[in-house]
Amino acid sequence: MNTTKIFTPAILLRLEGASVFLLTLLLYAQHGGNWLMYILLLFIPDLSALGYLINTHIGAYVYNLIHTYVLPIALLAISLLISNPLLLLFALIWLSHIGLDRLLGFGLKYPTIFKDTHLNRVG
Repeated sequence: MNTTKIFTPAILLRLEGASVFLLTLLLYAQHGGNWLMYILLLFIPDLSALGYLINTHIGAYVYNLIHTYVLPIALLAISLLISNPLLLLFALIWLSHIGLDRLLGFGLKYPTIFKDTHLNRVG
C-alpha cells in the first residue's frame, strides 16, 4: 500500500479539520450549547469574504484572519480564564466553522483570486 498518496498534506489538513469539527461538536454538546444558536452562527465567519468587495488583497487578509485558529483559540482561552460560558460557546462555534471548512477543502486564501487556497484551487 502506497501511504504517500494517502497521507498527502491536503488529506492530512482535511483530517485535521474533521478532528477539530468533531471535537468542537462534542464540547459544544457537553457544555449545553443551544443547537439553534449553533446553526445560526456557524457561517457568520464567512461574512469575512465581504472584504473581497474591496479587492483581493484585503479580501484574502480579512478572510484569513478570521479563518485561522489563532483568534478563536484566544477567545476560548479568555472564556476559560474569566469563566464565561457564552464566550466559550462562541469560540467553539467559530472553531467548528474553521474545522468544517478544512474538512470540505476550503483553505486560507492567496491574494490572487478567491479560489486559490492553501489546500487546493476550489473548483
